[in-house]
Order: sequence, then structure tokens, then C-alpha cells
Amino acid sequence: MSSLAAPLPLDAPRRAWLTDLPVLLVAVVWGASYLAAKGITTAHTVLAVLVLRFAVVLPVLVAAGRRRLRALNAAQWRGAAVLGLILAGIFLLETYGVVHTSATNAGLIISLTMILTPLAEAAVTRTRPSRAFLAAAALSVTGVILLTQGGGFTAPSLGDLLMLLAALARTVHVLAMSRIKAVRSADSLSLTTVQLGAAVAVFAVLAAAPGTGASPWAAAADFGPGEWAGLLFLSVFCTLFAFFVQMWAVRRTSPSRVSLLLGTEPLWAAAAGIALAGDRPGVVGLLGAVLVLAGTAWGRRAADGAAH
Repeated sequence: MSSLAAPLPLDAPRRAWLTDLPVLLVAVVWGASYLAAKGITTAHTVLAVLVLRFAVVLPVLVAAGRRRLRALNAAQWRGAAVLGLILAGIFLLETYGVVHTSATNAGLIISLTMILTPLAEAAVTRTRPSRAFLAAAALSVTGVILLTQGGGFTAPSLGDLLMLLAALARTVHVLAMSRIKAVRSADSLSLTTVQLGAAVAVFAVLAAAPGTGASPWAAAADFGPGEWAGLLFLSVFCTLFAFFVQMWAVRRTSPSRVSLLLGTEPLWAAAAGIALAGDRPGVVGLLGAVLVLAGTAWGRRAADGAAH
């Protein structure tokens, strides 16, 4: 480093933490979202809850970004709509998955996205991942196996398998965002609004079909104060607050730093499941949880190192 470089202001670490803390809070609320979704959702009300959750926030996003929405061209609308269809699949898999497994398992299994995405990108670009990354991936997979077998070696639950499919769908979503050229130059707020709008349309169509569970109106009528609190937590904190904090933080710090802080989400999911829901993964399950966290952290560092 040049000796002529200006020294950092004395309050620079303090300013960095003022940015980091809201991002860390997003990771905390995302970790708690699995428990909140599990608390207000049954297999009969998945579609209804999804419609209600995003119908609450969509008007706010449209109002906040209406000028930029009008600036999108036809190709950007189409690209964002395709991403929205994938996003709908992610939320369907995650929500049905969390109904059929524990909040701890859900949060930790979905964290495999951080391993699956670089592996899929390497396959698409025909590049070989580093040995360190492959070792980290193997460690994470071993952790998931132990986690889902904490009560004895049996077939993984339906919820565990759905969460694994959700992690794969998240990987597809990330790759699609990077490969659909039209959306690369799109405003992030407008892109998110169109995606959520497309996803809500999918949920509404499915919810209107006969035999798909309770209607949003029937589910809302049956909600008590606790269910409404859970729904507002998912809508306001896990969606609106999370999105705007990410936009704010990326402009004040590096995307890598934001990603690192958000990567603590599975840790908070496990903490919420164990502390609030009484999840008891057992010694084997706890070992698996540690391996998942260690493997995803190691894999993220290995992928960042390869990128640089």
C-alpha cells in the first residue's frame, strides 16, 4: 500500500457497523421466517398464505417504483416475468417444504444454494471448480445427510426433499438472472416488483383452482391475532424491509460484505428452531448442522477466492 494513501477516518469502523447491523438483522428475520411460515401455514393453506403475503407488499413496491416500472422495455418485462415464474416455484417448494419439516432443517438445507450455484455455474461454463470448493461441497452434503438423520437413519422427510428442490430452484433463478441479457440493465426495484407480481399471479391462479386448498379470503377470515402477526412479519420484515435494506447497503458497502452477512441466515434459522420451536436435532443432527455451516462458509470463501 502506498505511504501516500489517506488514512481511514477514525469513525470508519463505526460507520461500517452502522451499515452491517441492518443487513445482519435481515439475515436474522430471514432465519426466523421459516418458523413464522410454519406457524401460520398448513398443507391446506399454502397457496392462500402466499397470495396474502405478497399481495400486502406488492402495492407498496408498485407505488415506490412506478416511474421506473414505466421505463422498462418489452424485453425487460418478459425477462422479469420469466424470473417471476421461477420465483413462484421457489416459494411453493419452500412453503410446502417447511410445512413438512422442521424450521431448523429448512433453513440449513436451503443454505446449500451457496454451494449448488457455483457448481451449476461451473457446469454451464465448463470450468472446473477448485479442490477446496469441491471439498467444501462434500462437507456440506455430509452435513445435510447427518442433519436429516438426527433421529436415526431413515428416509429423508418429504419436507427435507422439497427444501432440497427449493435450493436447486434458487440456483436456477440465480443463473437465469445472470444469463437473461434483458434484465441485466433493469432497475433492481422494478425487476423485483415484476417478479413478485408474476409470482402472485401464479399463486392466485392456483388458489382459484378447485381442490387446491383454502381460498385467501377464507384463510384470512380464520386468522387470529397470532396468524396476522406472522403474516405481517413475513410481508413487512422478510420482504419489504429486507429488500430495501439490501438496496441501501449495497450502495454503502461491497456486495461481498452484504453476501457474507446474509450468509449467516441458516445459523439464525437453526437458532430460532431450537430456541422457539423446540427442535431437537440430537447429537448427530447438531454435528450435521455444524458441518453445513462450515461447508457453506468455506465454499463461499473458496468461490470468492477463485473469482478474484
